[in-house]
Amino acid sequence: MSMYRHHSHKVPGLNTSSLPDLIFSVLFFFMIVTHMRKANVLVKYKVPAGTELTKLTHRSATTYIYVGKPMDPSEGSESVVQLNDKLVNVKDIEGYMKHVRKSASDEDKDNLEASIKADRQTKMGIITDIKQALRNANILKINYSATSEHK
Repeated sequence: MSMYRHHSHKVPGLNTSSLPDLIFSVLFFFMIVTHMRKANVLVKYKVPAGTELTKLTHRSATTYIYVGKPMDPSEGSESVVQLNDKLVNVKDIEGYMKHVRKSASDEDKDNLEASIKADRQTKMGIITDIKQALRNANILKINYSATSEHK
């Protein structure tokens, strides 16, 4: 007779009772840290590189202005301006920004700013016109988006 007995070992079943809690915790985490894009970009732009970059502090009070060539070739090949989900003329920026200021909360009114995401090849005349429209709308904090320049 054999000295060793062979016992059949069963692997215990996996306890999945805490799995829904784990799934909802991960889902909640991604909902908190994910930044949702507010507008579909309708222009092609490649931002210039910069050396002195800082991050935006009040994203909720920031209006993004995209400037570049339109994605749709039927719109032409000249630089166009995009606010939210539509292409606009530079002269429409002032009225839009005044509306943003009027509808902003008291806290955000002090922190309103515009972030210009312009293509590298955009002519300075368009940028100057945009800055003038923002000045007329009393939006005095303006920043320009850029990528980090590696040295």
